[in-house]
Amino acid sequence: MQSTRNSIPAAQGMSAMPPMRIGIDIGGTHSDGVLMQGAKLLAAAKGRTRHDDLLASINLLLEHLLAGRDASLVQYINLSTTLTTNAIITDKVAPVAVLVSAGPGIAVENYNIGDQFYHVAGSLNHVGLETSPTEPDELAAVLGRCRGQGISHFAVVGKFSPRNPEHELQMATAVKVGATVVCCGHQLSGRLNFGRRINSTYFNAAVWGIARSFAEALQQSLHKFGLAHAEVNILKADGGTLPLSRALDAPVQSILSGPAASVMGILATMPVQEDVVLLDIGGTTTDIALFAGGQPLLEREGIVIAGRPTLVRALRVTSIGIGGDSLIHIDADGAVRCGPQRLGPCMAAGGSVPALMDAFNLLGHANFADAAASKAGLAAFAAQHNVNPEALAQATLNAAADAIDTAVSELIDQVNSKPVYTIHEILEERRIEPKQMLLIGGPAEAFQPLLGQKTGMETCCPPHAGVTNAIGAALCRSTSALVLHADTSRGSLNVPTLEVSKRIARNFTLEDAVSEAKNLLYSDMAALGLELDEADVQITQADSFNMVESGYTMGKNIRVSVQVKPAVLAQAEAAAGLEVILAG
Repeated sequence: MQSTRNSIPAAQGMSAMPPMRIGIDIGGTHSDGVLMQGAKLLAAAKGRTRHDDLLASINLLLEHLLAGRDASLVQYINLSTTLTTNAIITDKVAPVAVLVSAGPGIAVENYNIGDQFYHVAGSLNHVGLETSPTEPDELAAVLGRCRGQGISHFAVVGKFSPRNPEHELQMATAVKVGATVVCCGHQLSGRLNFGRRINSTYFNAAVWGIARSFAEALQQSLHKFGLAHAEVNILKADGGTLPLSRALDAPVQSILSGPAASVMGILATMPVQEDVVLLDIGGTTTDIALFAGGQPLLEREGIVIAGRPTLVRALRVTSIGIGGDSLIHIDADGAVRCGPQRLGPCMAAGGSVPALMDAFNLLGHANFADAAASKAGLAAFAAQHNVNPEALAQATLNAAADAIDTAVSELIDQVNSKPVYTIHEILEERRIEPKQMLLIGGPAEAFQPLLGQKTGMETCCPPHAGVTNAIGAALCRSTSALVLHADTSRGSLNVPTLEVSKRIARNFTLEDAVSEAKNLLYSDMAALGLELDEADVQITQADSFNMVESGYTMGKNIRVSVQVKPAVLAQAEAAAGLEVILAG
């Protein structure tokens, strides 16, 4: 049974009403918002994203969603934001000093990230026993150098910290005086992958201050709208949410949350049972996701951020530079191209150069904004290149469809080359062969017939395709994951992300470890107000290895990974005749 904090309870009698919730997705080009009561869609709004002031984009959506309504009835606000992603892409992050202890046998320099990367003394072996200590004088010298350069954000990572975080804690203690933030690798993930953990911790420290500043401004804005009482949750890349208070300690988890919102939006608006392709077509990019038997796919190891592999759990999504505002250009040989460049909005929306959406308008496949501006602009552009406007527009659509078709085929081939990991299970020998394509996003309906013809798939736009992301954000439930490490020879059990450390008996078994991991996850989620059923929890790893020394078995090394499956709280009810308000 789920608690009312995260669920949408059925009405009891005439007085009980399901909670109101707001879902907001801040996209690369547009920001979308919905107001829902339970599963019912009450209002929807869409506006241009202001990357220089994301809060202004949120405020504009809230103004339209709450017009004529009692804000005190809103209990939850779920937000998917590009804030941390944009900060990393544009390199507008805080400088971070990275302190790494690894010991012999590994070239730490291969993991160098940032301008201040320090390989310091101290090492643990593979079971977490100290083989050489940290050196306080060295750590003090590093801190002095960082202070001299004005660095106050630190990331500390030890190679085997998930099995023993002691060295990370010692490094953190040594540098915390005067530091704004010290992020420890073991607190972000219990998985063993040294390089990915370094990158994850670095990015978390880099965006920590940005996330805090944004949260403070957001709370002030919510107070202005009468929403200070509402619980604020941030969407993660794995399709779940975290309460804002927790998200601020792990802001790296919100990177690439937008694509996750689109996947969860499909689960909320048009659940499927077959293999399908999802296209979320925005103004700048098209995000592509696959479903196996109706289940979204997960990244096996973690997402790649700015070319760096991390341990950030995420739904598997790939992006290409095709969207409604993608630039139209003609090569020297006369070939028509579309994207990946974007130079502002399409001409229909006030832009100065022709883009993909203008081609749809000219051919009558869409009637977006100022269609006359599209036609006049494309006609002038075609005249400059001595081509027919209609032929130019059709060639543009064909080029965009070719790019999407190629990207979809490549993704399917990549997925089918290895075991398929879904949010529910691992499918070892399962090929994905989609016959249906679902399209969401602003240009989705215009694209539908073109892509159906190009790919040979059945194409479909779910109800309210233009704001599906926001619906997905609104209806996501909280998720979590943990990794448990147990060593019966030492009598120790650790769950680093929960800071749990306890003694165990030598006869502690793998079954005991699985039970302990589940109970700890249940307790962690109960603290968020979510009571789990057995079916909500997935064991992703459960291994036990004998530890042998001098020919004798000394005990067992046990590792268990468990997670809450991403899911939506309800199936959204289609609202006939609902108009999406264009904000701004």
